[in-house]
Amino acid sequence: MSTKLESMRPQSWQGVDDIVIIGGGLAGLFCALKLAPRPVTVLAAAPIGQGASSAWAQGGIAAAMSPGDTFDKHLADTLAAGAGIVDERIARLMISEGPDRIRDLLGYGVPFDRDLEGQLLLSREAAHSERRIVRVKGDQAGRAIMEALIATVRKTPSIRVMEGYVVEELVAEGRFVSGVIARPDAGQSKTRVAFPARAVVLCSGGIGHLYQVTTNPAEARGAGLGMAAKAGAMIADAEFVQYHPTAIDIGQDPAPLATEALRGDGAILINRAGHRFMTDLHADAELAPRDIVARGVFAEVKAGRGAFLDCTKAVGAHFPDLFPTVYASCMAAGIDPVTQPIPVVPAVHYHMGGVLVDADGKTTVDGLWAAGEVTSTGVHGANRLASNSLLEAVVFAARIAENIKGMLPESSLYEWPKDAGENDELVTLEDSAELKALRRGMSAHAGVIRDAEGLKDLIREIVRLEGINKRVRFSNMATAAKLIATAALKREESRGGHYRSDFPEPVEALRHRTFMTLKDAERIAAEIAG
Repeated sequence: MSTKLESMRPQSWQGVDDIVIIGGGLAGLFCALKLAPRPVTVLAAAPIGQGASSAWAQGGIAAAMSPGDTFDKHLADTLAAGAGIVDERIARLMISEGPDRIRDLLGYGVPFDRDLEGQLLLSREAAHSERRIVRVKGDQAGRAIMEALIATVRKTPSIRVMEGYVVEELVAEGRFVSGVIARPDAGQSKTRVAFPARAVVLCSGGIGHLYQVTTNPAEARGAGLGMAAKAGAMIADAEFVQYHPTAIDIGQDPAPLATEALRGDGAILINRAGHRFMTDLHADAELAPRDIVARGVFAEVKAGRGAFLDCTKAVGAHFPDLFPTVYASCMAAGIDPVTQPIPVVPAVHYHMGGVLVDADGKTTVDGLWAAGEVTSTGVHGANRLASNSLLEAVVFAARIAENIKGMLPESSLYEWPKDAGENDELVTLEDSAELKALRRGMSAHAGVIRDAEGLKDLIREIVRLEGINKRVRFSNMATAAKLIATAALKREESRGGHYRSDFPEPVEALRHRTFMTLKDAERIAAEIAG
C-alpha cells in the first residue's frame, strides 16, 4: 500500500530533508521548536493552529505544581481514570516531566493565568484529586498556547512551515519510513509532492471526524493512524474512544464544547424535567469519569428526556468573563447560559488508542516517530484523565526531539521539493457519500454503546465503502475506522471509553492493552465480510 521511493525519484527533489513533521498542532510545533536549530519542515493541512484540536482545548494542561500536590497523586488519578490498563512507568515519566514543559511554554510566551502574587492559578477538573490544571482566561488555554507557539515558530529560521499540504502517504522502504507524499493547496491540487526525509515525526491528530458528532476540527479524520498502519506500524488500544459528555447540542459540525471546567466549578446536569440524573449514577455525580457521564447524558437524550448543563447558579452572571468561548457559542445559538440551561450531547472528543510508541516517541517502524493524539503511549489507558492530553503532547514531543538529536547526526541538507507526479483523483472529500456513510456507521455502531452485531455490521459497511471509493485519502480514513471497529469487536468486555452492551462488565483476564497490525484487522474484516 505504501509507495516505493524508486517509483517517484524521477519527479522528486534531489536532496533529502533532515526532519519532516506531519501536523501543525501542539505536538508538531513543540517538537519543531525543541529540535531548533536543526532544519525542520512542518507540513500542515491547514494554516498552523487552525486545523489542530490543540487550539480548541478549553481546559488546559494538567501538571502537579501546587504546594499540596505531588507526582504520586497525579499518577494515582491517571491510573484510576485509565481503568486498569495505564502503563504506569510511562505515565510517571510524563507526569514528572510536566512542570518543566510548563516552564518551557512560559518561556515561549504562553500567558497562563496567575494569582495576585504572580503564582500560576490552578483549577480542578473531573477525576483530579487536586487543583492542577494550568489555564488561560478560564477556557482559552489551547488557543493561547498555540498563538504563542506559532509566533515563536514564525521567528525561528530553522523551521520551514508549509501550510495547505495534506499528507497522503508515508514512503516505506521495507521496515523503514523514508519520506512522505503530500498534496498542496489544502489537498485540492492534482499534483502531489514528495518529501524524502531522514526522520518523519507524525503529529497528525485524532479520529473525531470519523464520527457524525465530534468536537474535533475537520482535519482530525484518522488519516495519520491509517497511513502509519499501512506502513506496517503497530496500533495499540484502538477501541478506546473518549466522548466528551457536554458538547453543545445546536447541530453544528464540529460541535462546540461546554468545557469540563464548568462542572468543576459546580454546574449540574439535568434533564428536561429538571431532574439531576448523574446523582443516580455515580457518587461523584457530574465529576465522575467522562465515560460514565457520557453514558448518563446519552441515556437521557436517547430516552427523549434531553440533557442540559445548568450553570445558572454555579456560574451565573460571571459566565461572559469566566468562560467567554462557551458563552459566545451559546449566545450565537440563541441560548443565554447566564439564565438558561445549555442543551448538551456526547461527542467524540479524544482517541486513547493510536500508533504504538515507546518512551521516546519511536514507533515500531524505523524512521518514524509520533506524538500527540495519533499515538498510544499507554498513559491514558482506557479513559484519558482530563487535561492530560496536552501534557502528553509536549512531554513526548520534547522526548522525540532529544531522541532524534541523539540518533541522527545533524544534516546540512535543506532544499525545496519537486512534484511527485500528477494524480487526477477527486480530492473534494468533504461531501462524498462514502464519507457520510462511514461517519453514520461509526456513530451508530462504534460509539458510546457498542455490541457485536452492530460492530459486525459496521465492519461489513467499511469493507463495502472501501470497494466503492478507492481514493487514497478515503482509504486512510477507512483503514483507521476498520482498526477501531475490529479492536472493539475483539474486546468482549466494558472498560473505560469502550462500553459493550452485550458484555457490560469488565473482565479481569482482559485487563491489558491490545496490539494490532493492519494485517490483523484485515483478517478479521475478511472473515466477517465473507
